[in-house]
Amino acid sequence: MTKKFWHWVKNETPDYFGSDRILYLDGEISDETWFGDEVTPGIFKDELNSGKGNITLWINSPGGDVFAASQIYNMLMEYPYEVNVKIDALAASAASVIAMAGTKICMSPVAMLMIHNPATVAIGDSKDMQKAINMLTEVKESIINAYEIKSGLSRNKISNLMDAETWMNAKEAKRLGFADEILFADGDESSEKNSADPDEGEELMLFSRKAVTDSLLSKLNLGTRTSASTKKTTENAIPVADLQKRLSLLAH
Repeated sequence: MTKKFWHWVKNETPDYFGSDRILYLDGEISDETWFGDEVTPGIFKDELNSGKGNITLWINSPGGDVFAASQIYNMLMEYPYEVNVKIDALAASAASVIAMAGTKICMSPVAMLMIHNPATVAIGDSKDMQKAINMLTEVKESIINAYEIKSGLSRNKISNLMDAETWMNAKEAKRLGFADEILFADGDESSEKNSADPDEGEELMLFSRKAVTDSLLSKLNLGTRTSASTKKTTENAIPVADLQKRLSLLAH
């Protein structure tokens, strides 16, 4: 049975009153397969193009497969009608990339948006490791493209935010240009897009996991311990060749 990470509440062409088609993206993006035989990009594309009119896309996702997210982003960007994104709880990692395809991005006042560097697990010799590094560098640059188009921030600023694994509440996401509106607001929000620079001036209310982790490690002086989670990750390692295959599919 096909297991999808999205579902349509309403997928027909809008009625006389102009109500949007409604799409929900919940949970992990492609937690099982996206390029396999069960859940493919073609299925999502067929469902997307099965109707006409504006779409309201509700997102509550911790992220997942960046390649799947990239293809969904492209499909939504090419969709000939408006895509109004509403983040009701969380749009993290790859899910934040999909959110950037919104004609308008609205966040709940209690929602969070998180951006960080792409990551993977690779096995092999030094050449394989270098291939993985090169691939991740290119993937990061492609992700920055989406953030840059939406926010208008410089690539360097976006890169720094990704390096730090940055969590933004609705107000800061709006101020930095990653969101356009705050849901349920009374319209008196006066902060302007990009009015605050994360590199200068007022310190933003951003949460950096890297900063917190570095601080904790420096206090505990943990060294290089192998945790159970690390062992599990190693056991589930994805060969670099498979990752490169996925990357090459995006070009078609």
